Amino acid sequence: MSTTIYLVRHGETDFNRLKKLQGRGIDASLNDTGRGQAEKVADYLESDPIRHLYNSSLKRTIETLHPLKNRTGLPAYSDKDLDEMDFGDFEGRLMEDIQNDLIRIQNSWKSGDVELAIPGGESPVEVFERANQTVREQIDTHTGEPLLFMLHGRLIRILLSSWLGYGLQNMHQIEHKNGAIYKLEFKNGQFESHYLNYTEHLRE
Repeated sequence: MSTTIYLVRHGETDFNRLKKLQGRGIDASLNDTGRGQAEKVADYLESDPIRHLYNSSLKRTIETLHPLKNRTGLPAYSDKDLDEMDFGDFEGRLMEDIQNDLIRIQNSWKSGDVELAIPGGESPVEVFERANQTVREQIDTHTGEPLLFMLHGRLIRILLSSWLGYGLQNMHQIEHKNGAIYKLEFKNGQFESHYLNYTEHLRE
């Protein structure tokens, strides 16, 4: 039996707009654009047969899932293991101010050193292990019932690069935008994609 999985990236925050890193330690709310994106996500998905809703423990995923939760009447469950990567010393800083450090770390990841942690933060392997375990537990519990996980950009890259066989070192190949939707199927221990980084619903 197969299980349909939806991943959705949260709507925009002012940190996104200003290009500041907001990892696990930044609990920012959505801005007006993000709240609009949350409504459009709900518009697109409310008629799909989703049975279970999950989000991270951070406001930006909780707030993005709120319209869909209200329209479907389904409860939503928060799990801190679905939080964004801990960007450690880089959190809250403008990406342009730490560009050289980011490039150095990302090049190390691309070369295969995915156990390298950001200073004061997490490694891709650590993030994958905590989030993948949580998702797989819910798939095992609700086999055959469509599940939706409201998540974060880097976390989506980490999960999908491993699930779809890219390898964590190639997570940069997974595109993501605020409010984007990903639909997958889990069958016989394997994930297959229906679509990735879908954003047509966000157009005016």
